[in-house]
Amino acid sequence: MRWARKAIEPLVLLRSRKGASFSSSDAGARSKWIKVGSASLGGIGTLALAWALTGDGDRQRRLKLLWTVPLRLARDVATASAIVAVDYKYSLWGLEEGSLEKTLAKHEVHLRCANRLQALCFKNGGIYIKLGQHLGQLEYLIPPEYVKVMQDSLLDKCPVSSYERVCDVFKSELGRLPHEVFVEFDPEPFASASLAQVHVAKTHDGKKVAVKVQHMHLTDSAAADTATVGFVVNLVYWLFPSFDYRWLLDEVKESLPKELDFNNEIENARMCMDNFKKLSPRIVPFISVPEVHLELSTSKLLTMEFIDGIKVTSVEGIKNLDLRPNDVAKLISEAFAHMIFRHGFVHCDPHAANLLVRVAPSGGGILGQRKRPQLVLLDHGMYKTLEPSIRAHYAGLWKALVFADAQKIKEHSLGLGAGDLYVLFAGVLTMRPWSRVVESSIDHLNVPPSEEGREEIQMYASQYVMELSELLRRLPRVVLMLLKTNDCLRTVDRALFSIEIQGAPVNTYVIVGRESSRALARLQLREGGSNFWSYVSVLVQRLEVELRLLSLQVIAWVALAWEKMNASRPLVIQQG
Repeated sequence: MRWARKAIEPLVLLRSRKGASFSSSDAGARSKWIKVGSASLGGIGTLALAWALTGDGDRQRRLKLLWTVPLRLARDVATASAIVAVDYKYSLWGLEEGSLEKTLAKHEVHLRCANRLQALCFKNGGIYIKLGQHLGQLEYLIPPEYVKVMQDSLLDKCPVSSYERVCDVFKSELGRLPHEVFVEFDPEPFASASLAQVHVAKTHDGKKVAVKVQHMHLTDSAAADTATVGFVVNLVYWLFPSFDYRWLLDEVKESLPKELDFNNEIENARMCMDNFKKLSPRIVPFISVPEVHLELSTSKLLTMEFIDGIKVTSVEGIKNLDLRPNDVAKLISEAFAHMIFRHGFVHCDPHAANLLVRVAPSGGGILGQRKRPQLVLLDHGMYKTLEPSIRAHYAGLWKALVFADAQKIKEHSLGLGAGDLYVLFAGVLTMRPWSRVVESSIDHLNVPPSEEGREEIQMYASQYVMELSELLRRLPRVVLMLLKTNDCLRTVDRALFSIEIQGAPVNTYVIVGRESSRALARLQLREGGSNFWSYVSVLVQRLEVELRLLSLQVIAWVALAWEKMNASRPLVIQQG
């Protein structure tokens, strides 16, 4: 299986225009003293920028930034040097490619460097942790050691602020201490994220609540963080043009101020639930968003209903609730497919720590009916609104992917901004090689990638790092966030999928394919009018899609049954 062997011409043409992908010669083209000098000048420039960012504000705040900016920059440079210049360069020096020795050495280097990067994220905090969380969702595209370290430590085990700092936030925002605002307040947070931590409390009317407290001075340090990350990203691009991640800086500049204002999160949560009530009445009983206590909330404090639930990736916990992991996976896929194709208003940070599951209060287990899950959506700070044209092209792209229609994949990828990198775009979206994406078999997207397939995708990603960078640079920001959402959901889906799980195999592509087809049908009826022949045309197309998806599910059923049968078959060793 080889990625894009028959459709790689666009990538080759792009490479011929922009030069070869990254190699050691990129670094050799510029002398070491220039690198050191640029880093020093960049540090001075960033220092001056930090001063300018504070304007004529509080002197103490200005002095704090003048200290934190160069300190964080020094950590960045030291970590990058340790990872790139020392560990990767010298630990793998002289080892034969493909040898067992190099494979083992590479694993150890990946693990050490992932831990260094995690330590940097913890020390610097703020947006560094946000970036680390994003790395944890990039399965297949970065070494698995990085994914595991980031997922294990940066989702809900982030550094915490002291209780004294929490009291400072309360005094600043509400003019009172936590024990004055609440009857009970646990000084120890039960969860901590990149921008805030959550405490359990009880209101004066006896309600159990979750209190989200923003880390102290984060609004001030965010400007310094952005400046520091901007310097590093631009320096890396200047030294190694193959690595152009300046788009990431643009995204941080746009999203961070919104996430730091909890009033924005309150409004997003309200709109999210309203959309489910109005546009998705069938599944609204199985969706929950914590109710906000507005009188106890500000831009840096958020008091909301406490909802008991378990992480959606805890298969054992789901089974202990007498729920089926496949039902949970299906509900998650449906909820986000509805957000994308019906609501046009999408939660863009659905990692495992932001999704809980519990038994639906409205029923389940009644008269022999199995219990149904309810999905609890947390952390509504990052949403994107999808314009109708984006939704139409995204829906058309998924339908084309279901039918392996190469021409339509190209057409809708162009509409989404991928240009001549449509082959790569389809691969990033599905995590399948192009040969698999356009394969004529019905189940071309159904089978989870094998270990060999994962390694091939990672090899492909490293081989075409310049093209990947170019693709991410040219895509509209909203499409990038859709890719991130897709990555997060894929990670959750993989955690819930296992041949030991009883029930029908869940495939995100089936649900997304169905919702994209419905979205296209609604669009066609709006544009073509509600006449008889329009309805007939839409009905025929919908039936065609449903038959295709049904065939895909039947094949998945058979494949799963076969795997279970083989797994339970005793091993027979023939003698003699």
